Amino acid sequence: MNSDAWLRGIGLIQYAELFRANDIDLATLRQLTSDDLKEIGVASLGHRKQLLAAIAMLDSASATVSAPMPATAERRQLSVMFVDLVGSTALSTQLDPEDLRELIRHYQNAVAGEVLRFEGHLAQFLGDGVLAYFGWPQAHEDEAERAVRAALAVTAAAARVTTRAGQNLQTRIGIATGVVVVGDLIAEGLAQRHAVVGETPNFAARLQGIAEPGGIVIAEATRQLVGDLFVLRELGLQTFKGIAAPVPVFAVLGTRALESRFAARHAAGLAPVVGRDQELALLVERWRQARVGEGQVMLLSGEAGIGKSRLTEAVIDAARGEPHFLLRYQGSPYHTDSALYPAIQQLNFAAGFTESESSERRLVRLEALLALASDDVRAGAPLIATLLGLDAPSRYGASTLTPLQRRSRTLAALIDQLTGLASRQPVLWVIEDAHWIDPTTLELIALALDRIQRARVLALITSRPTFVASFGSHPVVTRLTLNRLGRVATQAIVLRITRGKRLPEGLLDEIAVKSDGVPLFVEEMT
Repeated sequence: MNSDAWLRGIGLIQYAELFRANDIDLATLRQLTSDDLKEIGVASLGHRKQLLAAIAMLDSASATVSAPMPATAERRQLSVMFVDLVGSTALSTQLDPEDLRELIRHYQNAVAGEVLRFEGHLAQFLGDGVLAYFGWPQAHEDEAERAVRAALAVTAAAARVTTRAGQNLQTRIGIATGVVVVGDLIAEGLAQRHAVVGETPNFAARLQGIAEPGGIVIAEATRQLVGDLFVLRELGLQTFKGIAAPVPVFAVLGTRALESRFAARHAAGLAPVVGRDQELALLVERWRQARVGEGQVMLLSGEAGIGKSRLTEAVIDAARGEPHFLLRYQGSPYHTDSALYPAIQQLNFAAGFTESESSERRLVRLEALLALASDDVRAGAPLIATLLGLDAPSRYGASTLTPLQRRSRTLAALIDQLTGLASRQPVLWVIEDAHWIDPTTLELIALALDRIQRARVLALITSRPTFVASFGSHPVVTRLTLNRLGRVATQAIVLRITRGKRLPEGLLDEIAVKSDGVPLFVEEMT
């Protein structure tokens, strides 16, 4: 197949001459980025997204065909997503076969693009159905969350695909999480795929079957893993073929506005802090210094699962007994390129915006929030309102600022809000997962340091060891690295989980060795 045939196959043959003029063959194709496509003259954003999704599918198919036979299969916990196109039978009777083929291709590209964006694995295309795995071959710490976020994105992307009659496509999606055996290759040629043995894929397909058009249904195991990250509706106990007893299932309605990802995942309650007495004492002392006007910045570093977020919650608990303001900036692996995303989310949450509110009502709420830090909100309100996507001109008039001026003054307004709050009460500014924070927010933090030094502010920043802070050498910054736990602390966690029941020494040794002192791993393995 050459690039002309490939473009014809995805319905974008109009770019064939453009590809030939720029010497783009199938080998070069796999290296193209959105910027490359824009540079060679693909002006349409929609077409660029279609091309990138089709390239991703080409890579996925190639990887599957060329994958070596594994020596042994693996036991893995997977979140499996099954996507089905609603009304495909009716569409087949309404559309010409060629039109239907093109429509299905656009639909599959849309699904594939969103699955791959959340780093899932496209396991199989089953006509108008798509099977995807989250947790194999690449594993993340948040596979269930990635699967649900991908499902929401797939639902939206499919709705943007329309028939010639203007009808929007709808999907039904089921997601189940469980342990499977995966790895053995089955079938041959292009049909070759990795077998997954276990009830999870079948369960995901069954869940898809009870979803409403445009709906997403998840299993109880998935719900436990995502905590309160999403808005859910209980569907009660449901009976499924092949499953012995009725099981609880849930419909996903959307994402939830959150201050903290950690708190959302531990809605049922937090475990006691173990083995971190010295670190917690240091952080509480820094908070005491900040309260009397000696501004502090603590950079709390450690690997995933080491306890950064739990220690942060302990500091927040320690501060609850006295008047103060709590500001939480939450980094997100899905918004690393969204400028000021943590600040925007914090302002939305603090202002108490609801989806049904008008822009005018939101502007009133925003002014009330800004008034906590200043008696005159007119200078900063238009800038912050624009940052939040509100209709600022309707209330404050049209802006005459250039984009560069607006950016600079918005950063200044956010810092003024922080220090204005600190002039009235101490501020605990928690910045979580800085390794996922966008460059503009990092610039905001760096600009705020000089002001923090003379204000009643403790900025507590958590990050993984790979994070390199441009502001790390500032004199106001103190670094604190969390090390792995010793045997005594590991045993304390085990005893808490087993409710005081002592395990055999050999088993305790095995847990200690395999978890290697990482609290999260100790909990999961126990």
